[in-house]
Amino acid sequence: MKPFKRVLLKLSGESLMGEQRFGITAEMLNYYAEEIKSISELGVEVAIVIGGGNIYRGLSAESSGIERVTGDYMGMLATCINGMALQNALEQHGVYTRLISAIEMRQIAEPYIRRRAIRHLEKGRVIIFSAGTGSPYFTTDSAAALRANEISANIILKGTRVNGIYDSDPEKNPEAVKFDKISFDKAIQMGLNVMDMTAFTLCKENNLPIIVFDINEKGNLLKIIEGEKIGSIVTK
Repeated sequence: MKPFKRVLLKLSGESLMGEQRFGITAEMLNYYAEEIKSISELGVEVAIVIGGGNIYRGLSAESSGIERVTGDYMGMLATCINGMALQNALEQHGVYTRLISAIEMRQIAEPYIRRRAIRHLEKGRVIIFSAGTGSPYFTTDSAAALRANEISANIILKGTRVNGIYDSDPEKNPEAVKFDKISFDKAIQMGLNVMDMTAFTLCKENNLPIIVFDINEKGNLLKIIEGEKIGSIVTK
């Protein structure tokens, strides 16, 4: 028995850049497709939420004179571009997928209908949620927390560049202390930037655990599914 039957994987848009400063690299698309395929083949039901920061970041739009709401919608469209790219990479690796958008765009993605999304998962298809929540002022972290709760995922797997949650930024502070396990309350009290507060609160209220791990270390995703203690877990 695998510890998780249904998972939601949260990826940042920046994860697709590789060594570039922006955009999408084929190398990273293939890498993530292989990692996701490795757990899908085990019968784990996989949903994905991917950000759009490699193409457009809405929160920084004000410096360019773009209104916040307009900027957020532009960011949502960026997640659709990333979703299409990841869908294509997965299908090239023989993984059946569905791209689902919170903003209706029938030519490229299905509209979000909860029951249909769950049915796709039950049939073994990997689903990619794009366009965030479909509303401005909400991040893709919030979209991940919302969708994970809606589809009754067992856990959120947040892939990052670091191997867990620390009391300070390990890339800046070599003395940073890693937490293998931490409660929602303690993470909030310490002001740890696991996810934005809206997403974090939603997970806490619904007792949905979060594992933060290094997605760029090959095999980590599979190890988590097989029950190994990888990264840091946030629970009640």
